[in-house]
Formats: sequence, structure tokens, C-alpha cells
Amino acid sequence: MKTFTRKEKFGYLFSLPVIVAALGYFVDIYDLLLFGIVRIPSLQTLKLNPDVAGSIINNWQMFGLLLGGILWGVLGDKKGRLSVLFGSILVYSLANIACGFLPHIHFMDKTFAYATLRFIAGIGLAGELGAGITLVAESLPKELRAIGTSLVAGFGLFGAVVANFTVKMSGDWTYAYMIGGALGLGLLFLRIGVLESGIFKDIEHETTIKKGNFFSFFTNYNRFIRYMKCIGIGLPTWFCIGILAFFSNQFGIALGIKEPVDPAQAIMWAYIGISAGDFLSGFISHFLKSRKKAILYMMLFTLIGVFLLLFGGANTTYMYYFYCVWLGLGTGYWAMFVTVGSEQFGTNIRSTATTTIPNIVRGTVIIMVFLFNHFKPTTGVIYAAVLVGLIAFTIGIYSTLTISETHNKDLDFTE
Repeated sequence: MKTFTRKEKFGYLFSLPVIVAALGYFVDIYDLLLFGIVRIPSLQTLKLNPDVAGSIINNWQMFGLLLGGILWGVLGDKKGRLSVLFGSILVYSLANIACGFLPHIHFMDKTFAYATLRFIAGIGLAGELGAGITLVAESLPKELRAIGTSLVAGFGLFGAVVANFTVKMSGDWTYAYMIGGALGLGLLFLRIGVLESGIFKDIEHETTIKKGNFFSFFTNYNRFIRYMKCIGIGLPTWFCIGILAFFSNQFGIALGIKEPVDPAQAIMWAYIGISAGDFLSGFISHFLKSRKKAILYMMLFTLIGVFLLLFGGANTTYMYYFYCVWLGLGTGYWAMFVTVGSEQFGTNIRSTATTTIPNIVRGTVIIMVFLFNHFKPTTGVIYAAVLVGLIAFTIGIYSTLTISETHNKDLDFTE
């Protein structure tokens, strides 16, 4: 294993690709989580039901992420990682600015208008993380790859915290949308100096190599199993955010908490934990010399937190937010999970894999919410969450235990 001086490490870890990817993910998370933060006040302003209309709009945003993941992933392998970094941020920035004008839209149904804009935003938001992680993973030495991607995700996830404070300080949810869009457009200028991945450029003009073939994940058994396991590893992360944090107001009532639990606060505290967890995950993986062990230990830590939260640990709003931090810290293996997805596949489909995998995981929130709402009438809120969580964690733990290790794996190969 190659060793680096402190100066060399800093040079790699704070290079322009890492900085720009981190800032891009910061804006991405700001805009992605903003609807969850302003869901109740924005829908009340528009005279819509926060739970019914909120579920519909959130599902459309997640569906946009699902489709966008495929679109930007394929584009990243065919046209380059930078094309995605420029195109995706332009789409979601303009969509978020448009969301700020929703109170003035009177020529169509408000739910339809909101859902359409969040769907478009979702398509744009789908490209940011995958392209950024792919570019960073291919730009850094393998010995520093885990730490570099953790820095990107750890800093980027603070976007949720900033989004929450922006909503509070601006005093109006429409301003928060416009600020998010403006941040994205401003970031476009920083990306001008970023260079394309050298590994991608080596095969860019190779006509004999098929690049960005999404269906190739389903035409080879071994590749398909790897792909499904990568998706499975991420399921517990969005169970915690998409169910336990997003619908925290419902859990507050079910747990008998006297004061209302605010989903915006729950999401913010969860992402404070996730950000810290993402910073830690890279160093844990580096120390253990294993991606799998780092993810497994953090996943089990999360599972303990879910159990304590749902069965007596949260009897006040402050305790609920405490457990949101706990769950966030545990699911901070998100950066490592995306890195594993990047390392599992060859250069010719790496962007497709790295972009589609986290967005398919985000898209599974649609299924999780459906199951959660399906179980609620007969089991109640708590046990509906238990059933959904049991499925998510069982798949996640199995996938982690059985997927191949990628620590220190060279990425200069094709499928």
C-alpha cells in the first residue's frame, strides 16, 4: 500500500474535484430535503392536507429521482461525469426557484403543480451525488478514496441543516426555495475549472466498449446480484429518513408525546447525525480496512436506535430528536454505501451504477410509505413502522454480509 505525506494527503483530499463535489452535494441535499422541511407550512399556505397531499408530492419527487438516476447515470458514462454535474444542477435549481412561485399559480390544481415541480426537481437532484462520487473515486488514490468520498458526503449533508435554518431565518418557505435555486446556479461557475476523470477519458473514444448500458445490470446474473445487493445496503437509511423522520409528527402522537413533534426539526437533527456519521464512516473503513465491516457495525448501531425509539425511549420531543441524531449517526454509512456501489462496477457503467443505486434506494421510499400506510389501520403507527423496518434491515444486513469487499480495489477496469 502506498503511503503519503501529510501535504500529499491534504493536496488530494482538498483538491478541486472534492471541493466542488462536496459543495454540489450540499446544495443537492438542501434542495432535496427542503420539501420535507417546509411540507406542513407550505401545504397549509396552499390550503392542502399536509399528510395526504404531502405523500403524493413526496412520491412524485422520489419517482423523479428514480427516473433521473437512470438518465444522468447513462449520460455520465456516455458523455462524461462533468456533463452530469452541469446539467443536473441546472435542472433542479430552476425547478426549486419555480417552487417559490407556487402561491401565485392559479391556472392549475395546486397539488398537481407542486407535484410536477418536485418531480422535475427530483430528476435534476438525481444526478448530483452519483456523478460527484464517481468523479472523486476515480480522481483519488485508492488508499484515500474512502476518506475523500466521506468528506464529500459529510459536508454535503449539512445542506439539510442549512435548509432548516434558512426557512426559519427567511420567515417564508418560498424564499427558502428561491435561495436554494440561486445557490445551485451560483455553483455552476465554480465547476468551470474542474477536469474530467482521467479513467473515463482513457475509454471515452473506445468504440468497442459499451458505455452507459443500464440494461447490462439485468443481462448478467453476477452483475445483477451485485447491483441488487448494493441497493439493499441502502434501504435502512431511507427507512429512517422517509418514515421515522418525515412522518415524525404521527409517531409523536402514537408515542404519547404531549408536545407536537416537528418533522422539520426531526429531519434537521437526523441530518446532523448523518453528516457526522458520514465523516466517521470513511475513517472507520480506513481503520478497519473494510467497507463491509464499517457499514455492518453502523447498520447494527442504527437498528438498536430504531428499537429504542419505537419502544419507550422517546417520551418527549427532545428525546425524539435525540434518537433522530442517533439514527442519523448510524445511517451515516451513506457515503460508504455509495462508494461501494461505485467500486463494484467497471468504468464503462460506473456512473450509471453510482447514480442509479442511491436514487433507486430513495425511490423505494414510495414502497415503504405505501406499506406503512397499508399496515397502519390494522397495526397502528408503531407496528406499521416495525414491519417496514424489519423488511428494510433484513435485506440491508444480508446484502452487507454477502457482497464482495472493495477496500483498496483498483477502479481502472471495464465490464
